Amino acid sequence: MKITNYGVNAVNPYKNQPVKSDFANKSVANKADQLEISSAAKDLQGIVSYAEERAERVQALKAQIQEGNYKVDAKQVASDLLKYYRP
Repeated sequence: MKITNYGVNAVNPYKNQPVKSDFANKSVANKADQLEISSAAKDLQGIVSYAEERAERVQALKAQIQEGNYKVDAKQVASDLLKYYRP
């Protein structure tokens, strides 16, 4: 009985594949970093200025309450509550 070496190369097909590491290194070197800010993030940046305006409004309301000049409009409160709870 004679045993030959036929088909032994087909046992491990991954061994015969070329290494592509040089190509991967070149593609990484050619790319530059980029940054894209989404529209949602831009909107959030605008909220910072809104917070400052709101703080000023809160201080004005506190001053009115301390002086006793603050009046609550019941109709406006009721309409705002209806807008909030009705779709």
